[in-house]
Amino acid sequence: MPAAALHLELVFSRPETTLSVTRGAARLMLDMGYAPLLEVCLPNGRRADVMALGPKGDIVICEVKSGIDDYRVDRKWHEYGPFCDAFYFAVAPEFPQGVLPDEPGLIVADGFGGAVVRDAPVTPLAPARRKALTLAFARLGALRTMRD
Repeated sequence: MPAAALHLELVFSRPETTLSVTRGAARLMLDMGYAPLLEVCLPNGRRADVMALGPKGDIVICEVKSGIDDYRVDRKWHEYGPFCDAFYFAVAPEFPQGVLPDEPGLIVADGFGGAVVRDAPVTPLAPARRKALTLAFARLGALRTMRD
C-alpha cells in the first residue's frame, strides 16, 4: 500500500481526552505565570477542573470539555463566574468549537500544552471574596503537598 494511501486516526476515550486537555490547560496556566490546582471544590458545591492563581492575585477557572456530549449535558458553567476573574472552556484540538458560546474564553489543549484561542472577559472579584478564595486555594495547595 503506498504511504500516501495510509490514514491513521487516533481515537481516545473520554477519560483519556479529559486527562490530556486538563494536563495541557494546567501546563498553559504555568506558562502564563499562574499556579494551577486541579479539581478544586468551590463554595457553591461545584468543582473546577482547573483553578489557577495569577501573580497579581487574579483567579482563573478552566472548565474542561472532553467532547460535544460532555458539553451538551453539562450546563453548570454559568455557576463558576462568581468564583473567578476569568473563565475559560478548555477543549481538545478536534472539539467542534462552533458549538461553544462566545462569552467565555477558549483554550485548545492536549497533553503537552495549550493555547488561548479567545481571551476570557475579565470580571474582577469583590475583595472579600478574592481574599476568601485565595486563602482556601493556598490551604488546599499546602494540604495536597503534604499528602503526596
